[in-house]
This record gives sequence, C-alpha cells and structure tokens, in this order.
Amino acid sequence: MTTGMKLSQAATTFSGAAAKRPRRIVSIGECMIEMADRGDGTMTMAYAGDTLNTAVYLARINGPALAVDYVTALGDDPYSDAMLAFWRTEGISTDWVARLPGQLPGLYLIRTDAAGERSFYYYRSAAPARSLFDLPETVDLLDHLADADMVHFSGITLSILSYPARDRLAEALEKLRRGGTRIVFDGNYRPSLWPSADVARRVVTRFLSFVDLALPSADDEELLFGDKSCEAIADRMHASGVNEVLVKHGAEGCFISQDGQRLHVPVTEVVKPVDTTGAGDSFNAGYLSGRLAGMSPVEAARIGSRLAATVICHRGAIIPRDAMSELLGCLA
Repeated sequence: MTTGMKLSQAATTFSGAAAKRPRRIVSIGECMIEMADRGDGTMTMAYAGDTLNTAVYLARINGPALAVDYVTALGDDPYSDAMLAFWRTEGISTDWVARLPGQLPGLYLIRTDAAGERSFYYYRSAAPARSLFDLPETVDLLDHLADADMVHFSGITLSILSYPARDRLAEALEKLRRGGTRIVFDGNYRPSLWPSADVARRVVTRFLSFVDLALPSADDEELLFGDKSCEAIADRMHASGVNEVLVKHGAEGCFISQDGQRLHVPVTEVVKPVDTTGAGDSFNAGYLSGRLAGMSPVEAARIGSRLAATVICHRGAIIPRDAMSELLGCLA
C-alpha cells in the first residue's frame, strides 16, 4: 500500500484542463419530485436526483470559481418551473434544459429506517428525462458538453435512456475524452430501474471504456457485479480503461486506486446518520471539487468525507444551505 504523498503526484495532471480556462462541469441526469415519509402520516416535498444533488453541492462549495451546468429534460408544468427556479438560486445554469410540453417530472418516495438507511419507490416511467438525446429538442443538448472540463453522469442516468440515446451519449463521451475532457461516472445501481441485472452489467461495462474517473459504491458494485472487495472493484474498472477509481465504502471511508497506487482513506469524522440520502452524491461533489482545484486524491477525499458527514446529519438529499455554512464557498 502506498502513501498519500505518492498519490498526490497525480493531482496536477487531472486538473490541467482547468488551468487553461475557467473551470466548468456538466452533470447529466434527472431531477425528480422527492417525497420523504416522516413516519407520522405526513410527507415533505423537495426536488432531487443523484447527479442533480452532486451539481447543487458542487455549486455551493465552489461558488463562482466553478461553472456548474445541468443537462436534463423537464415538462412545462409548475413543478418543473419550480425546479428551474431552485437550480438558479443555487447557481446552476439552466440554459440547456429541454422543456417538453404536456409532460410531468418523475416522482419518488423515501422511507428511512431507524439507522438512517433509506428505501426508494419510483414513479417515473413517463418522465421527460427519459427522452434525453432521443428527440430533436434533446439530442442537441449533447453539443453543450463540448467545452466542459468535466462531464459527470451515473448509472441512473444510463438506466433512463433508450438504446439509441445511449449510443449517442457513448459517441459524444468518446469524442470528448479524446479531446481532453475528463469523464466521471458514479455507478449508482438501482435494480428497479433496469430490465435485468444482465442488461445493467452490459451497459455499465460499455460506458466504463469512456471513463477517466469512477466513483462507485462498494455495496452497489457487489450487488451488480459480485465484487467482494474494493480491490476487486478497482481491478475490474481499470481493466475497462478507467484510470482513477475511488470506491465509497460508507463508515469505513473510501479506497483510492490510481496508476498502480492504492490507499484506504478513513472517514474524517464519525457521526450518527439521521438520513443517508445524498451521502454518496455529496461526497462526489467534494471529491470532484478537490480534484479540479488541484488537490491530491487523498486531500479531495477528505473534502468529500467532510461534506457527506454534514449531509447525513440532516433529512433529505439536499440539506438547507445554512446547515453547511462552514463549507459554502470553501473552494472558491
């Protein structure tokens, strides 16, 4: 096992594109109406989705130092209007969000157990984001990725796309990667969103060949691929062409593998979770921010861990801004 000093030597190459022009990251995915069951017969409503959650936290901790764009499709209803208004207040660009007349955003319910672990129930089969890169008004959104320093997407992003849309996205990512854009992928496997585990494995494996940085969760990878260790996850992803792998492992911290160097990074602080929704998404935001700022993987992981520890002490995927006041603009 190597030291953090050796891993830090790769930091400058990862952030090199950002040094030549203003840093910009584009997240691709779906935002939904989030209904959280409080267990007393009431529910609270918010707006969230894995890549959107990451985008919000990226914007919060970087401030104006990072341009954050979100690529998705919404309807023309009041809830879609409210989503866009919320994103703008968070500093996320909404210039490349397609509006599809007569459609409504997806919805999901969250139930949280006594340990803070959550279960999800989705109502999204006709959500507008499922038309991403399929219709004339959504295919053109791929053009918006061209000058990004990073493009970020997830297994959930892939699960909602049609086969032709996946082909178009794969072609775009391959071209972007050749041009120097860093491609970032979070596995985020949700069995209910896929027709079968076999389909999910084939699609994810295909897209890993376009990825520079993977941010998988150990539990998800074991469920989908049967990997029994962080090392096994990293080995499989490296074999697919991924250079940098960070495996999130809950309370045990994370495992980083890059250029033959491997290191376990423990959590920066141990907290009792209230709600683990958004833990991985917020960790991603902290880690990506650190890497874009030129930090070593270890330093960036500590930013991610600190942010995730704050998020899981509150309910909901996106916590109130004042609940993370010490982290707002910390990398600006």
